[in-house]
Amino acid sequence: MAGLLEHPGYDGEKLRRVSEQLPCREVQAGMLLSLMGEPQQYCYPSLFIYGHRASGKSHVVNVLMKELELPHVTVSCVECVSVALLFEQVLLSFFGCDAASLLPRSPSISDFVRIYKQQTSEFPSKQTRYIVMEQAELLRDANVNLLPALLRLQELVEDNVSVILLSEIVWDKFRPNTGCFEPLLLHFPDYSKAELLHILSAHRHPSYSAGFYSSYVNILLGVFYAVCRDLRELRHLAALNFSKFCEPVAAGKGKFKNLFLHQTNKKRYFKQKSQFHFYPVGLRLGLLLHELLHQCGVSWRLQSMCGIHDSTSNHLLGPKPFPLDRLLAIFYSVVDSRVAPTASIFSQISSLVTLQLLTLVSHDDQLDSPKYKCSVSLDFISAISRTVNFDIVKYLYDFL
Repeated sequence: MAGLLEHPGYDGEKLRRVSEQLPCREVQAGMLLSLMGEPQQYCYPSLFIYGHRASGKSHVVNVLMKELELPHVTVSCVECVSVALLFEQVLLSFFGCDAASLLPRSPSISDFVRIYKQQTSEFPSKQTRYIVMEQAELLRDANVNLLPALLRLQELVEDNVSVILLSEIVWDKFRPNTGCFEPLLLHFPDYSKAELLHILSAHRHPSYSAGFYSSYVNILLGVFYAVCRDLRELRHLAALNFSKFCEPVAAGKGKFKNLFLHQTNKKRYFKQKSQFHFYPVGLRLGLLLHELLHQCGVSWRLQSMCGIHDSTSNHLLGPKPFPLDRLLAIFYSVVDSRVAPTASIFSQISSLVTLQLLTLVSHDDQLDSPKYKCSVSLDFISAISRTVNFDIVKYLYDFL
């Protein structure tokens, strides 16, 4: 995919090396190169690159700067706890320690601009100088004049310099009330599942084949992709669990071509089944009532009263939404005195939603009558019903 990176101002061999180090980020790197232009040209005064954590922002910028040999300085806003450290690091990287020593003890923005202009007249550069600001969201807590000054630094110092801001939040959270120079925006989207599979599979263990490691990464993403899309976290999880995944093959109990190991830990299976007893009784009964409500809807009650029978199975139609009032009415009639009708019932319903056993189908701002759907299978419900001595099958219309 090296052909995606093409720019007349840069060497083709360098662009090829850049493409090899930026898998699944060639499009964003090409857009950034287009915004930067050729090395001798004046770049846009400020660029704002935003995206979620571990989406490749810093990696793309650092690879471009190093491989294309562009004069730059990378500043971490976490490490620069004061404005003096920021100015000192910029002057030290561009002009050396002599220029950094000219800063006063508590420098202002005008002091930095004055020293920078003096040094550019003595040490001119034919290429654009880049100041890369990582974790730029911390600039909002700094001096109110610092961010507007950095955005138009090219105009203040009268030099070919560009400031690149890297942030995890959008530009709307940065814009001050007094207004400022608007930078060019570049968004880095999250990696898709196919892109994560491609990137993680490239770092395979040398002792195993690429297909074997790719299948392992595919299983890993099937488990963690819904809750974690951080590339660094997924890479750590892949390295942490790979030895456990390879134990049957290394011990000779399984082969690469086997789909299953044909081993079932029955003791662990029954132990997991018995863990339902640790849940509160109200929580288990609430989940059973959700199953009843989505299996036997209001339309079924009307049909039963009118003598109308439908041949379609409610179990095959999928879960139906139901309001909270209907759930509580049936809940209090079933539990009797075993569970007191307190406010803890609402917290248990929220726990079911958090555990993804229930799905909130109404809007979040609809507080008066929220609606839910049951998200678990009938086998799971049957296992829970046995722990509270409630045979749910007797109350399901499809099984009467």
